[in-house]
Amino acid sequence: MVLIPAHNEAATVGAVVRDVRRRYDLPVVVIDDCSTDATIAEASAAGAIVLPLPLQLGAWGAIQTGLRYALQTNSPFAVTLDADGQHEPAALDAVLEPVLAQQADVVIGAFPERASALRRIAWGYFRGLTGMRLEDITSGFRAYNRAAMTVLASPVASLLDYQDVGVLLILRRRGLRALEVAVPMKPRTQGVSRVFNSWWTVGKYMLQTSLLCIARVGHGRGSRSDQE
Repeated sequence: MVLIPAHNEAATVGAVVRDVRRRYDLPVVVIDDCSTDATIAEASAAGAIVLPLPLQLGAWGAIQTGLRYALQTNSPFAVTLDADGQHEPAALDAVLEPVLAQQADVVIGAFPERASALRRIAWGYFRGLTGMRLEDITSGFRAYNRAAMTVLASPVASLLDYQDVGVLLILRRRGLRALEVAVPMKPRTQGVSRVFNSWWTVGKYMLQTSLLCIARVGHGRGSRSDQE
């Protein structure tokens, strides 16, 4: 199952859904996070299953809703894509392959070259704070197996504002394996980054994620890929 969280992405979500459906015989689910534009109509017209949220939950809340839906419909794997068109659906095979081969429980589609100087500083800071050696920790292009989905659909993961560092810490604590694969990404054509769009948002993100790390959310057994 392909999961696409969306908030006011009417300009791009239809093209993303059509591209995925053209390449793969997989259900595509758009989780609409209280959009005020035509996101729902565009996604539906492109052939997606649309889950409209009654309250705005943010990117991670939308993804968690999608993961719970995937579990309820007995999907063995789920891949998350952004609705803004940055992620290349053609790279879905590369992201999913290590999960299918049981080499990892979660695979991140990484493109570190996209990072601004501010983003690189944040990545370096969190790698130092957590000990993780993953390069692109904020990529939303990810594949999860059922074990990872079960952990991330549980209440322990319900209070996260962001789906990156906190999610990886929880998975590591449960002994699940994280792996990166290199993927291409397109430049953003619409909107701005949800995190790196202002100093205020960056500061809030850094503070909240630092508190997660200091609280030792990820304390415990590390994944094999992080330890290598």
